This record gives sequence, structure tokens and C-alpha cells, in this order.
Amino acid sequence: MQAEEKKSLVGEEYEVEIGPVAHGGHCIARTSEGQVLFVRHALPGERVVARVTEGEEGARFLRADAVEILDAAKDRVEAPCPYAGPGRCGGCDWQHAKPGAQRRLKGEVVAEQLQRLAGLTPEEAGWDGTVMPAEGDKLPAGQVPSWRTRVQYAVDVDGNAGLRRHRSHEIEPIEHCMIAAEGVSELGIEQRDWIGMASVEAIAATGSQDRMVILEPRPGARLPLVELDKPVSVMRVEEKDGGVHRVHGRAFVRERADDRTYRVGSGGFWQVHPKAADTLVRAVMQGLLPRKGDMALDLYCGVGLFAGALADRVGDTGAVLGIESGKRAVEDARHNLAAFDRVRIEQGKVEAVLPRTGISEADLVVLDPPRAGAGKKTVHHLSSLGARKIAYVACDPAALARDLGYFRDGGYRVRTLRVFDLFPMTHHVECVAILEPIPRGA
Repeated sequence: MQAEEKKSLVGEEYEVEIGPVAHGGHCIARTSEGQVLFVRHALPGERVVARVTEGEEGARFLRADAVEILDAAKDRVEAPCPYAGPGRCGGCDWQHAKPGAQRRLKGEVVAEQLQRLAGLTPEEAGWDGTVMPAEGDKLPAGQVPSWRTRVQYAVDVDGNAGLRRHRSHEIEPIEHCMIAAEGVSELGIEQRDWIGMASVEAIAATGSQDRMVILEPRPGARLPLVELDKPVSVMRVEEKDGGVHRVHGRAFVRERADDRTYRVGSGGFWQVHPKAADTLVRAVMQGLLPRKGDMALDLYCGVGLFAGALADRVGDTGAVLGIESGKRAVEDARHNLAAFDRVRIEQGKVEAVLPRTGISEADLVVLDPPRAGAGKKTVHHLSSLGARKIAYVACDPAALARDLGYFRDGGYRVRTLRVFDLFPMTHHVECVAILEPIPRGA
């Protein structure tokens, strides 16, 4: 017998009290029947009318937007961005909250994930509970930091550039993104006709005048002649293999951090906030305190940001091994660190390459894994190397907390945790945890 189709609740409205913030840019509420709602555009303590955007009868939870604020929190502000709000652009989560309140909400999320997934209080993690803004980002309410040096615009069938709505393929056409860095805004992407394109990614390097656009044509479409307000390199996403290929100009941008220039090719990974790379290098090096002669690992090393900082500090008698899965990133890392004789970069997945290296001990380890985290197997291997200190850079507090639990099982504890708001107006946050061996008998 065919299962009865459950009734969709999309469009249903509930008057609810908003509870605590949750990981993902929303707050938790419950309907009068006890069904859980994940509500966007709300703040803890508010009373709102929540309209369901996803979910059906009997579902474990429903997603909803706060479409009417009946009793506002003191931290609420009118969203500075005209494209923010229910059913609009999905790029920002907290435009409706004061900047200080956004950081407090992020801190509450980190604390909740640490407690729930690692059984750690902030004190046990060596964290004072604060979320630090990046240099220059502490602005009055109503002002928005222009921090996003990489913006991927979606293009509608009429050739208008915009941003995707929350959890949707629908496009919100925009005239200007408030969080886009000046170097992106000055290209004038939103004012151009991009007919035939599926997406346009704009990149504005930090520390150089390099600008790049990466065009993804719709099937069968020809590339337009790109004439923007500033000189740019042009790359194209190939339909056949998804690879990024050079059309015009350099196939890389030059980024600057820790008094060193890094080549980043084909839209490869680099921290998006202009102050992020320096902020994270400083936090990692202050936590590790590298010594001359140290043997260090930089895992998920990208184009070599932390490997370069380590190489500078461990000197000619030290050594650094970086591991990165991306072929182009490995080429860039080898180019960026060619001046260091005792730096080696290996290509492949960390969990596959690290055991093959034969390395049985290391003094220091840095890992900056993707959003899913490093995982039990890799953490177990790292715990066996006897490192004096380990620096874990994390863009997802849930993955960090899970891995910290695995490290504890492997004999490591968190010495300090620092949390940085490198993604203002969004729910994202960056953490740097410094781990050390648990003393015998502790």
C-alpha cells in the first residue's frame, strides 16, 4: 500500500516565542503543538509571527521566517541592506542584529557546540567567551563592513547578476552588495549584462591590485566580451570537466599576508576577509611559539599560508611538510615556498598521504580542514605523533567540537581557544584552538 503523502505546511503561520540561537543562522521556537521551528530573521526573546518555508506535518522540525515582529529584542535594528529579509537574499543571516549582538550570538553557538559535542565548558577550552571582530570591523549599528573579497554572483535568464535566496536556486537581482569589498564593488558587475552566463565570480586580491572574474557559461553559450570598470583577468569554467581555464590576463591573483606574497590560482582557496589571513597566522603562531629546528606539519595547507609562516620561524635547521588535495593549490604552494629548501608539499588527501610519508613524530602541527572537519581517523593519527602543540583552525564549530573530542581520546586537551568574527552579518565564525598533550596523571 502506498504511504499517504504528508501535508505540506509551507505558508502556515504561527505566533511563537523565540528561544535560543542555533548553529546555522536561525533561532529555535516551538509551535503550540510542540513542533520545532528553525526561525530566520528573529532574535532570542522576541515574539514573532513565523511563516513556514519548508516542512510538512509530522516532520522533526520546520524551517520558517519571522515575517512580523510583535515584540522586538533590544538588539534588533532595521537591516541596513535593502535586499535582506524574509524571502530575499540568503547571503547574510544577521543584518537585523546590532554588530555586538551578532558576535554574542556566534559566541553562544560556539559554546553550545563545545558543550554538546565535546563536553567542554568555555573555561575548560581556555576561552573567555568573546568573539573578536577583525581589525577595522567594529562599526556603529547601521554601518556594514565591506569585507567580502570574493563574491559569486548568480545570473538570471535575462542576464542580471544577483545573489541566491536562502536555500533556493531563485536569484535576487541586486544593484550593490553591502558586504562586498571595495575592490569587488568597483568592478561594476551588477551593472553589466551577463546574458548566457550561469554565474560570475569576482575576486579582489588583498595587498595587490589584482582583480579576476570567473565566468561560468550556460550550456552552449559563448563568453561575452568582458569590459569592466577596472582591469581584470578573465577565467572560464569549462562545461566538460568543470575546470577553470584562463581566457585573458594572469591565471592567478597575488595575495599578501605575514609579510609574504602568495600566488593563488584559478579561484583557489584564500581567506575571504581582507584581514583574515594575517589574523589567523598571528593567532596560530602566538599559540604554537615555533622554535628553530622544529619539524612542523601544515595539513590542508592550500597555497601554503601557514607553511610559509612556519618555515620563516623554524629556520634552516627546521622542516615543514604541507599536504593539500587540490592540484592547482599544490602548484601554487610549491611556487610560493620555493625559497625554502626544507619545505615539502605533497598532493593528496591528508588521511591517505600522511600515513604514506612514514613520519612518526613532529614538534608542531597546524590543520585547517574543510567544513566537515578532520575526522576520527586523521585525529587519531595526529595524536600519535607526539607534537608539542597542535593548532586547529576551524570554520565550523560543530566539526571543531567533534574533533576536539577525538583529540581528547588521543591524549590532547585544548589549552586556548580564540574565536574571530571574520564573516560579519553571516552566521559563520572562525576558531583557532591550541592543543597540548594531557599531562600524565591529569
